[in-house]
Amino acid sequence: MKQILDLHIHSKYSRACSPLLDLEHIDLYSAIKGVNIVATGDFTYPQWFLDIENKLVEIDNSGLFKLKDEFKIKDNDFYGVVADTKFILGTELALVYKFNGKVRRLHIVVLAPNLKAVKKLNEYLDKKYNIRSDGRPILGMSAQDLCEICFSIDDNFMIIPAHAWTPWFAVFGSKSGFDSLEECFGKWTPRIKAIETGLSSDPEMNWRLSQLDKITLISNSDAHSLPNLGREANVFDLKDFTYQEIKKIIEEKDRKRFLFTIEFYPEEGMYHFDGHRSCGISFSPKETKKYQGICPVCKKPLTIGVSYRVDELADRELGFKPKNAIPFVKLIELDKIIADSLGIKSRQSKRVQNEYKKIINKLGNELDILLSLSYEKIQKIAGEKITEGIKRVREGKLIIKPGFDGEYGKIKIFSEEERELQKKLL
Repeated sequence: MKQILDLHIHSKYSRACSPLLDLEHIDLYSAIKGVNIVATGDFTYPQWFLDIENKLVEIDNSGLFKLKDEFKIKDNDFYGVVADTKFILGTELALVYKFNGKVRRLHIVVLAPNLKAVKKLNEYLDKKYNIRSDGRPILGMSAQDLCEICFSIDDNFMIIPAHAWTPWFAVFGSKSGFDSLEECFGKWTPRIKAIETGLSSDPEMNWRLSQLDKITLISNSDAHSLPNLGREANVFDLKDFTYQEIKKIIEEKDRKRFLFTIEFYPEEGMYHFDGHRSCGISFSPKETKKYQGICPVCKKPLTIGVSYRVDELADRELGFKPKNAIPFVKLIELDKIIADSLGIKSRQSKRVQNEYKKIINKLGNELDILLSLSYEKIQKIAGEKITEGIKRVREGKLIIKPGFDGEYGKIKIFSEEERELQKKLL
C-alpha cells in the first residue's frame, strides 16, 4: 500500500517552533497534508517523551504508534479529513565537536525501533549532557561517538545525516562539514545507509557524487510548524506496517518499494545560492568564483551555499542519473499555490486559508491533490486559476529567485505581466 512518510519534524519544545506542534495537532495535520507515517520528533526532551509514552500506543509491537482515541481532535475546520496517522520514534540531535583542528557542527536524524531503546539513550544522554534545554539538544560528542552509543543500545537504530548540505550544521556543509561520509563516520560508515538531501538540494544534485551511489537519498520536512508538514517526504509501498520494514526499504535502497521522494524546488531553500543576506548579495557559484568567495560590499567571506558545495565535491556533471536512482517529484505547498494564484502575498491570509479548507474538505488531503488528482476534479472545486497554478507546479513552469544565506527563495507561478493583463480584463 502506498504510504507517505515524513521522518524528520520537531515538537513545540524545539527552539523557534510553533506551540501547536503537539501530538494531537501533528496527528490531525499529517492527515490534512496526506502524510501517513510521521516522526515524533524530539524524543530526547523529557516532557515530550512523557507525552509520547502517555498519548501514543504501539500498534501490534510494530515499532509504529498511533494517538490514543481520547486525545484525537474531533471538532475542527477540516471535517473532510479523518486522522489515522502512524508515528515513528525519531529525533534530531545537534553535535558540536572538534575534529582534525576544525569545529564540526552536525545535525543528525536518529530513528529508534522501540520505546525501550529511546529510554536507554535518553538516560545515557541525560547523565552527560543537557537534554532539557531544547527539543533538539546540543551534544558535545562526535558522530562516531553517537553511533557507538546508539548501536550498543540497540542494533536497529538508524543514523541519518540531516539536511546534508546546509552550510552551518551538516555533514557536507561548507562551514563545518566533511568532504566524505568516511571522514565523518570512520568505522561506522557502512552503517550509514541514507542521507537527508535537505530543502536546498534535490536528488539530481546528489547524483553528481559517485560516493553517494550506494546511499539512499531521503527527503523530510524538518517542519517547525504545522503547515510545513510533508513539504518534503518519502513515498513507500508498504506491505507490513512496521519499523523493521521501513528500515529494510531504506537500507536496501529498494526501488520496488521506495517509489519516489517529494521535493521542495531546491532554489526555494534557504541556502541554495551563496551570499550575504545583510549585504543584499546573492551569487550563483559562477559569480562567487568571480569574486573569489569575498562579498563585494563588506569584503568578508560569503556564506557558501549548497549549489557551490555540491560543485566542489561532485565528480559528475549535472544530468547524470545512476542506474539505481530513486525517482522524485518537485512540489509547492497548496496554500502557497492558492496565494500566488489569487495574487495574495501571505499564505496565512484569511482568504487563502478559507479557500484551502474548502478545497481540502471537498477533495481530500493536500498531497493527493498536488500529486494525482485530475485537473477536471480540481477545477470543479478550486476554479480555473488555482487549477492552472497546480498544473504549472507539476510541470515546473515557475519563476524562481534562489534562496541564500538563511533567506528562503521566492517562487512565482504567475508573472507580473499576466497579473496586469488579468486586471485589465476584469
